[in-house]
Amino acid sequence: MLLQIPAVLTRDQVDHIRQMLKDSDWVDGKVTAGPQSALAKKNLQVPEAAPSARALGKIITEALGKNELFHSAALPAKVVPPLFNRYEEGMTYGTHVDNALRIQHDGARSRTDLSCTVFLTDPADYDGGELVVEDTYGWHAVKLAAGDAILYSSTSQHRVNPVTRGVRWSSFFWIQSMVRDEAARAMLFDLDRSVQNLRKTVGDSPDVLRLTALYHNLFRRWADV
Repeated sequence: MLLQIPAVLTRDQVDHIRQMLKDSDWVDGKVTAGPQSALAKKNLQVPEAAPSARALGKIITEALGKNELFHSAALPAKVVPPLFNRYEEGMTYGTHVDNALRIQHDGARSRTDLSCTVFLTDPADYDGGELVVEDTYGWHAVKLAAGDAILYSSTSQHRVNPVTRGVRWSSFFWIQSMVRDEAARAMLFDLDRSVQNLRKTVGDSPDVLRLTALYHNLFRRWADV
């Protein structure tokens, strides 16, 4: 899965987060990388336990809680509290795969089924810095408007290209889904979006109700809660 979720944050929310981040402390991004990833990672990050990270992360998780597309695609059981990073000129994150488990500073553990990046800098404000993700059809470079998010499988190899001008800010986090199997989750997403679109055109017809029942019965079969 590689899914763009537009306007997760409003412009006012983006501006507020950026203003708060200006006054935050930043540390080497290697603090949240595994042994292999640390060798490839060159960026800055707000400490996970910093009050600003917690407060700003809450803004993002509350926005996600209202986003139907995110819920349909991710079927979230847990959303790891969002973190915040910054790439200045010359900074990059080489090709890597995210760790299978995310252990938070308080010891809580989550399986990383999906990864998500929320862009906090408009594309015109920096060069380079594309998030490049591999899927079944090859590599895809992603550089979205501030406030937009990209959701993708945590099993995917990915990287951040070097920033050559300006500064790239973003939030990143992981999701443990109620449906562990990636293929099953993708089928549920396709079915859910089709049902929602059909309801807009034909209402709750008998066929739509049967498809809705099919969705919930498959969800019930595959849910891991």
